[in-house]
Amino acid sequence: MSGHPIDSTLSLLAHGYAWAPDLRRAHDGAPVVRTRLMGRPAVLLHGQEAVALFYDERRVRRDGALPTPVLDTLFGRGAVHTLDGAHHRRRKQLLVSLLMSPQGVSGLSARVRSAWDEAVAGWEGREVVLFDEVAALLAGAVCDWVGVPVPDEAAREIAEDCVAMVDGFAAAGPRHLRAVGARRRQEQGLMDAVAVARIRAHTDAGAPTDAEAGAGTDREAGADAQLPASGTALETVALHHREPDGSLLDQHTAAVELLNIIRPTVAVAWFVTFAAHALHRHPGRRDQLRAGGTARARAFAHEVRRFYPFVPFIAGLAAEDLTYAGDHVPAGTLLLLDVYGHHHDPTLWARPYHFDPERFLGREPGPGELIPQGGGDALTGHRCPGEDITLSLLTFFSSALARMDLAVPQQDLSIPLSRIPTRPRSGFVIEIGHQSRSHHASRVQSQA
Repeated sequence: MSGHPIDSTLSLLAHGYAWAPDLRRAHDGAPVVRTRLMGRPAVLLHGQEAVALFYDERRVRRDGALPTPVLDTLFGRGAVHTLDGAHHRRRKQLLVSLLMSPQGVSGLSARVRSAWDEAVAGWEGREVVLFDEVAALLAGAVCDWVGVPVPDEAAREIAEDCVAMVDGFAAAGPRHLRAVGARRRQEQGLMDAVAVARIRAHTDAGAPTDAEAGAGTDREAGADAQLPASGTALETVALHHREPDGSLLDQHTAAVELLNIIRPTVAVAWFVTFAAHALHRHPGRRDQLRAGGTARARAFAHEVRRFYPFVPFIAGLAAEDLTYAGDHVPAGTLLLLDVYGHHHDPTLWARPYHFDPERFLGREPGPGELIPQGGGDALTGHRCPGEDITLSLLTFFSSALARMDLAVPQQDLSIPLSRIPTRPRSGFVIEIGHQSRSHHASRVQSQA
């Protein structure tokens, strides 16, 4: 195993997405590189075989792998991402039932399409920051789908908080503090929604109790509220899901899991902005998307998720002594799966720094091939259960953007790899023409 005795935390903060590929290059491209992060011994893994290893729950666990700053910003304490074994499978089935069913994907997608049409009508004739606007409409749509509908202004505030959580998970200082505050605000709001739903349910059943409904909540306020709509995530998480011991989720954990539906949906704004960036840099792709139907738009969405930087790496812990690529990895070692480097490895991808949706045309990538939202099996493992929704939304947005009559004013569209997470510095400013919703619009004014 290649060694690197110096703690790499500062180097990671300085180099961002380039950190893992640079570290591997410094050790002749070794598939296993020893390092340290935040004082902990760590091993950087690379390659398709590493993906298979990393998503084998018998050999790699999640409990204890994520540092406190990530839990307090991105995922939340007690989230499914931190669980293993039967506990993880039970909680994962909850999210799979909500996010991977045809009804779940189509229901959320329909709300987003409607919100997009309404938003675009209001953008005509003026400049807007695409990232901000898409985040806001995604927040409104997913909150409605979850069962906690909010007015437009509140949706924008929720979007800002969700963006702050993602933006600050890998940062120190003000960005991290904003992320912590944003998570606390949104968790509290969802805890209140869970408590009210339980009070209302028990009131209707004629047997309300503080223990069941949640201590510290005003029961009268709950009695005046409506039951959560049937089939919504709020109803399922608050009233129906049971842990392996038969208990309901506590209010905080229920709120964490609801937020872990809302926050990742808002985070699709990163991919949508990257899709707009790709269409701007490669204007010929617009005509292809207009003529190519869903299959070409889906291939385009896959390539956006491969080409652009989103997740730098994923962390786990060796559950037992391991051997990978001939090297010994002791139990308890922090394992880092190199995601960005995986997606730009010339041994895995032809011309990896060339944006080429044709590489996915007519085929779906394998479980260890394209891993921006994890590898392995989403039904049983730690791969993100919201990936189908992400693909559905990004396929729609890619096609919709290609059909828009828009101008891209002069702005800074650079994407700094040193920043995690990253996006075009400007947020991608666009100006919408009056025929922006026409299927036949074809003009693109590109000055950047």
